[in-house]
Amino acid sequence: MPGGCRPINLPQSSYMSGTKRKKIVVAMSGGVDSSVTAALLKQQGYDCIGVFMRLGADPGTDEGAQCQPGKAHHQGCCSTADAADARFVAGLLDIPFYALNFQHDFSGIIDYFVREYNAGRTPNPCVRCNEYLKFGKLIAYANATGADYVATGHYARIVQDAQGHTELRRGRDLSKDQSYVLFGVRPEHLPRMMLPLGDMDKSHVRELAEAFKLPVFSKPDSQEICFVPDNDYTHLIQKRAPGAMQTGKVLDMAGQVVGEHQGHQAYTIGQRKGVGIALGYPVYVVAKNPAQNTVTLGPQAALAHQELDAREVNWLDQTPLGSEPIPCLAKIRYNTPPRPARVWLAGTDLLRVRFDEPLNAITPGQAVVCYAGDRVLGGGWIDRIVA
Repeated sequence: MPGGCRPINLPQSSYMSGTKRKKIVVAMSGGVDSSVTAALLKQQGYDCIGVFMRLGADPGTDEGAQCQPGKAHHQGCCSTADAADARFVAGLLDIPFYALNFQHDFSGIIDYFVREYNAGRTPNPCVRCNEYLKFGKLIAYANATGADYVATGHYARIVQDAQGHTELRRGRDLSKDQSYVLFGVRPEHLPRMMLPLGDMDKSHVRELAEAFKLPVFSKPDSQEICFVPDNDYTHLIQKRAPGAMQTGKVLDMAGQVVGEHQGHQAYTIGQRKGVGIALGYPVYVVAKNPAQNTVTLGPQAALAHQELDAREVNWLDQTPLGSEPIPCLAKIRYNTPPRPARVWLAGTDLLRVRFDEPLNAITPGQAVVCYAGDRVLGGGWIDRIVA
């Protein structure tokens, strides 16, 4: 083991049986997490295939450039430089490497992103990408190549319970836990997933990368949406949906006009910075009406709500959810801790969650994910605030 690296425990379902080497498709983005994932699985003796998903989201600034492996280029996860890093690491590890063209499929995710903003919601493309591409299309690719598993560098865990059921659980390092963005993976795909970093913290992963002599060991993490590298998503909306962003009225809680906006898409529920309107007290975006093209401002107290409905329910727990509320912990966005709540089915494909205490800025378009301890029960896409 290079550099005195500490061993890890991989999911029980991933151990090799007999003399047959298990084949694993490893999603390699060119970053440190996916690179260490590939190195660990290769070290464990698995037959690894490195795959880079070419999504067509490269802004083009790196095209034809002489890229130095591991150096910070644009901080996305699918640029030309990232592809070069992934290929270089695969070469160091002596594993086959393929760049798969998912541009057409990913274009659908970008369309979803724009469509949600135009409908007054705030989308989460990372969850959709994991659901549809990384553990959707890559599962299909694994089937086509005879691979047993698909592995990624997510900080979450796949474990088996005492009855042999496969569960998705939170990562040990709660500050890096990514189980929220994996809730949409279909239950039948869980046994095909491998997440070797789920028991680690980020500092240890970087130590492993350096010990494995991977040139990406100090490469910075991606911080933005990969197809919006400049963080200006309104520019993308204007490009993909010309004319969708129109000047409209900004209202106060009484419905009085207090200003003008250049497009409701530029505002998110709970936003305070950049509102640009003074009402004599701190104001937040508390509501949007895309049909009337209005944005409503109000005090922080107006953001507090306790109950929501979610659709496109994906329930991962072995115990089916019914009409009787069950206790859980639930979170309404990636970077907030889960809060005590109750969850039940309020209708066909309609998940209702009621929190014990009001939460600020419940946002339609985001996901609500329910937990029992560190076990992911399931979740859905927030459709509306009930109360």
